[in-house]
Amino acid sequence: MNNTTPKWNPKLYNDKHSFVYNYGEDLIELLNPKKEERILDLGCGSGQLTSKISELAKEVIGIDKSPEMIADAKFKNIEFQVADASNFIFNKKFDVIFSNATLHWVTNYKDAIKCMFENLNDRGKIVLEFGGKGNVQTIVNQLRNSLAKRGYLEQSKLQLWYFPSIAEYTTELESAGFRVLMAQHFDRPTELADENSGIKDWISMFGERFFKNVTTKNVEEIKNEVQEMVRSECLINGKWFADYKRIRIIAIK
Repeated sequence: MNNTTPKWNPKLYNDKHSFVYNYGEDLIELLNPKKEERILDLGCGSGQLTSKISELAKEVIGIDKSPEMIADAKFKNIEFQVADASNFIFNKKFDVIFSNATLHWVTNYKDAIKCMFENLNDRGKIVLEFGGKGNVQTIVNQLRNSLAKRGYLEQSKLQLWYFPSIAEYTTELESAGFRVLMAQHFDRPTELADENSGIKDWISMFGERFFKNVTTKNVEEIKNEVQEMVRSECLINGKWFADYKRIRIIAIK
């Protein structure tokens, strides 16, 4: 299927999916920004984490492929640019590249790794977190089944994300010239904001591209069905949870 860039909804993102950058605050502790460092926030979204990094580092620039998200990033004295994680270049290189909850959207991962390597100073560092092998498998498998059942076979086969294992991703990093210092894969069941429509909201935010050429009636049917079918696994003590699995990486050039 056509793998065009999705249009992001900053309001829905900030209202009901702020956990994405809230969890990223923990990653900033791992980043441990230094006052002399120039840092790139790769996939900055609407800039919440970029702003926090800017309080600790000499300079930070945020880039994101979504014009909607960049338009929503209104933090003073920070440079934001619309740019593709698999195709970017800066004249002045960075000491650190930081990325939270972005690289699983970059199916052209080899070029993304190459870009990170080429835009770092010697001995520069990457600090990354993104979806790993098995991420949101319960939700997405049911979404594919519900689409296929209604005859939307092409939509059901869409490969929207890249969720690698540690072995796969660290091998790619090492092949590009990085030395991997830390690699973790861990479960992070993630509570969703709305007690009534948590799974449906998650699909609306992150999975709308599955519904290209799907009738409006079927879209609502499918979202309702997915939420109901994953209830036994994703509804815990009255709260909806997405079955997140994350990868964390620190590597140096």
